[in-house]
Amino acid sequence: MQVTVLGFGGAEIGYENVAFDQVSRLLHAALDAGLNVIDTAECYPGSEEMIGRAVSGRREDFFLFTKCGHASGFDLPDWDPRMLEMQIDRSLKRLRVDTVDLVQLHSCSRAVLEKGDVIGVLENARDAGKTRFIGYSGDAEDAVYAIDTGRFDTLQTSVSIADLQAIDLTLPVAAKRNMGVIAKRPIANVAWRWDSKPPSAYHHEYWERLGKLRYDFLGGDLNQAVSVALRFTLAQPVVATAIVGTTNPERWAANARLLEAGPLPPSTIQAIRDRWHAVAYSDWVGQI
Repeated sequence: MQVTVLGFGGAEIGYENVAFDQVSRLLHAALDAGLNVIDTAECYPGSEEMIGRAVSGRREDFFLFTKCGHASGFDLPDWDPRMLEMQIDRSLKRLRVDTVDLVQLHSCSRAVLEKGDVIGVLENARDAGKTRFIGYSGDAEDAVYAIDTGRFDTLQTSVSIADLQAIDLTLPVAAKRNMGVIAKRPIANVAWRWDSKPPSAYHHEYWERLGKLRYDFLGGDLNQAVSVALRFTLAQPVVATAIVGTTNPERWAANARLLEAGPLPPSTIQAIRDRWHAVAYSDWVGQI
């Protein structure tokens, strides 16, 4: 797959109860701007259904990724192999497609992975033509184990100015395995834009981290700060695409313009890394 450096993340449109008409404008604007990756999950409320309804007719214009693992409506426990099989079929129905480009296990633990059966479900789905590739979405030591199995094609993991753990822990290992790497939360939810704790708990962890990190560039123009944050994530040589979630149809053209500044200077990249290593707590692990 030749993916664009920016991709669309489908969490916000589900969790923030965005109206379908707005989602349709958002997705078509993203595709019209040249983006060719859409990533979602079975547990993002309504996300798969709205994506399928809005852009299944443009299937040749983008690569479609989803994730599985949480029961989300099935009367079976998380990670039950029978549930996963049904869930993949339900995702295809929701997305209005016969096959997706990538199915990923959604942040399951090493203990689950060690049993092997959940990975087998994804491999069977690939063999049956329901997905072209299979991947693992997650962080920290669980992700290290997933990579080391050698059974996944891709890794989706947290990489941002508020989440540098993967740069030293998992990205080098994924590179050795020649895995495609998808960066999630690449602009740290722009959590620094709030003067006080954000209303949504989804943003709290990064807001607290950034309040301690106090990067100089976060105190100036918002667009410039977003540009630095996004370019930092994309500066990591293993990252193939950065998945950005938004509810604003104008955001994609704006994000593309932010990248026109070109690669981030090595000195800026090193300054961010130095600040992280000086300030970050040991429990600042990758965020789901």
